[in-house]
Amino acid sequence: MSIRRDEAISVPVPAVPDDRASRSLHWRRTTSNEPRGFIQPHALDELWFHTGTACNLACPFCLEGSKPGDNRLQMMRFDEVTPFVDEALELGVKQFSFTGGEPFVNKDIISILDYALMHRPCLVLTNATSPLIKRLKQLEPLRNRPCALNFRVSLDYSDAARHDAGRGAGMFDLALEGLRELLEMGFHVSVANQFLPGIAPNVISANFVDVFRAAGLPDDLPRVEFPEFHPPAARVKPPQITERCMTDFHTEETRRRFMCAFSKMIAKSDGRMHVYACTLVDDDPDYILGKTLTEAMQASVSMKHHRCYSCFKYGASCSELK
Repeated sequence: MSIRRDEAISVPVPAVPDDRASRSLHWRRTTSNEPRGFIQPHALDELWFHTGTACNLACPFCLEGSKPGDNRLQMMRFDEVTPFVDEALELGVKQFSFTGGEPFVNKDIISILDYALMHRPCLVLTNATSPLIKRLKQLEPLRNRPCALNFRVSLDYSDAARHDAGRGAGMFDLALEGLRELLEMGFHVSVANQFLPGIAPNVISANFVDVFRAAGLPDDLPRVEFPEFHPPAARVKPPQITERCMTDFHTEETRRRFMCAFSKMIAKSDGRMHVYACTLVDDDPDYILGKTLTEAMQASVSMKHHRCYSCFKYGASCSELK
């Protein structure tokens, strides 16, 4: 079943409860009282950091509700990040990834990347517009760190007018400029675009190839497609995922590919750092799994969030780990 935009109704984001053992009524059972589907984490291959919901853009479709000055998730500082980097290294992490908001709005992002790149490869999700372009010179020294720095640039559609309708006039061309600058500096870059139901994948690919060629970019830039995720705290009613769904439609191998099985995300709210199950559920405090990564890795993850259905049905994932 597809999820229509008109099924989403914004509601206030609940406060973070002090007692993490007390989760909502529907954490373990569906609204029809069936056992809820769960994912059991098996490794910490990737650790995400949410650098804050502040952004230079105010896209109405943003899954984080980001905009200039937004403070739903606060900007994390260098000294708050490094303990989680160190703990993740002890747990065998393979990559650090960074999302927002726009990470390059955060004044500490360069020093944070510098520290992380001494240990593991890093991926940064960016709109590649003014905040990034203004800091390109600061990125130059990071090319010489022991581990690789990679970027994923948001280019919602191959059509500039449609992209700019959501992100603002001129943002399509500016994103292509930022993307081109990163490639010329020698960084690996991928592109994130929105999934367009009803259009053949080969048509979408051909349209992006035309855009890349016109911009003087390689034809074969990797792309990651995302379905509609809806803004924070949207109330959406997709089919509920039961325990039986996870065994009838998934195997042990496919369950291990869910993001919450091999990754976690650190985000800051109410002045405190929290470990969330994944990158898509930070609008629901039930998904705060602990104060430390070690604690969070012991917790099973309920499939109750409406974005879990995108992972269940489409195999949606923010990760580029193979």
